[in-house]
Amino acid sequence: MKLANHLTDLGRFVQASPSSFHAAAEAARRLSEAGFEHLEEAAEWPTGPGKRFVVRDGAIIAWIEPAGVTTTTPFRIAGSHTDSPGFKLKPKPTTVMQGWIQAGVEVYGGPLFNSWLDRELEFAGRLVFTDGSSELVRTGPALRFAQLAVHLDRAVNSDGLKLNPQTHLNPIVGVGTGTNADVVDHLARLTGKTGADVAGYDIVVADTAPPAVFGLSDQFFASGRLDNLSSVHASLVALIDLPDDLTEIAVFAAFDHEEVGSATRSGASGPLLSDVLHRISAGNGATESERLRAYAGSWCLSADAGHAMHPNYPERHDPVNRPIVGKGPLLKINANQRYATDATGAAEWARSCAAAGIEYQEFVSNNAIPCGSTIGPLTATLLGIRTFDVGIALLSMHSAREMCSVDDPALFAAAIKAFLIGHA
Repeated sequence: MKLANHLTDLGRFVQASPSSFHAAAEAARRLSEAGFEHLEEAAEWPTGPGKRFVVRDGAIIAWIEPAGVTTTTPFRIAGSHTDSPGFKLKPKPTTVMQGWIQAGVEVYGGPLFNSWLDRELEFAGRLVFTDGSSELVRTGPALRFAQLAVHLDRAVNSDGLKLNPQTHLNPIVGVGTGTNADVVDHLARLTGKTGADVAGYDIVVADTAPPAVFGLSDQFFASGRLDNLSSVHASLVALIDLPDDLTEIAVFAAFDHEEVGSATRSGASGPLLSDVLHRISAGNGATESERLRAYAGSWCLSADAGHAMHPNYPERHDPVNRPIVGKGPLLKINANQRYATDATGAAEWARSCAAAGIEYQEFVSNNAIPCGSTIGPLTATLLGIRTFDVGIALLSMHSAREMCSVDDPALFAAAIKAFLIGHA
């Protein structure tokens, strides 16, 4: 896929994915169109060569078993996550304050609060009904975190904006008494039901502004949820575009809940990936010993966005390793294993980038500013598979609207494709 086409397709993917559930559904739709078979976890799975995927809530795993697979054939896994930091709808969310109808939301992960102010936002996610069925919903522009005017906060530009998430981050959804704008009822009516039919929900807040290319020379791409839909999309595109003559089992794994620790049934600390790999191995007739032999030859590429050097805050970055957008994807390194990269992983990434004909950059944090973490160390710990961490460089990470180079997403996908192909 050419650079411009890849960027356009990334924009479509982000717009189709306002929640982790929507991201998994959009990935599933694309995989089905590409000839992958959708499997149910409770069903018996087919064995032998094939292209297949399984969805668990807001997570999805897809794989390609090529012809010639044996009981010890290694796996090549491209892992990422479908969720993004933001806000999640609370129970009993509809409130009325001085004539304003508001929604109660809870902070999800570590969003930059100020970046969500004065934007047209939407609710999106999953409704579960009293009959046990569920549906995905999204409202389109429906709410706003309204900032206090400077006339009423004269010191805001000198003293800085301070937001209490309980008192200041209650979005406005309407005016009136509340009887004409119940949030849950509104969501239910989008599916043809009413609020009385809703037994539970997982609803997040998402930015509705479309992605955009900008800059004096159109060098930049702005969008919500680039952390980490840029990695989900790159890995998905790479998997779908793989050739037929693979010699190892290629796996695309996109987990939920990374932004809040991954400790869920659909998160990277849960059993989903292990369950899938076990079932693939068992379907090929592998013994426990043979499965572990396959793991010993396997690799996991953990794909998650990283920080570009910010020109206004150079002191916050390492003085030598200073990634710039447009100079290729990142290899993420941390001595305390917040990223899983070691020397062997660095060499595998270098090989993949060389095979794809692209350059890459190294990222390491300023010693005085601890970095975040990824699914990489979790996957390495759970499975014992060699793992390394990579991603594209972003500015404004965890903002409602992040930015990257127009070139890096496609270059990243090319490197992931080369990794999934392996050494054949």
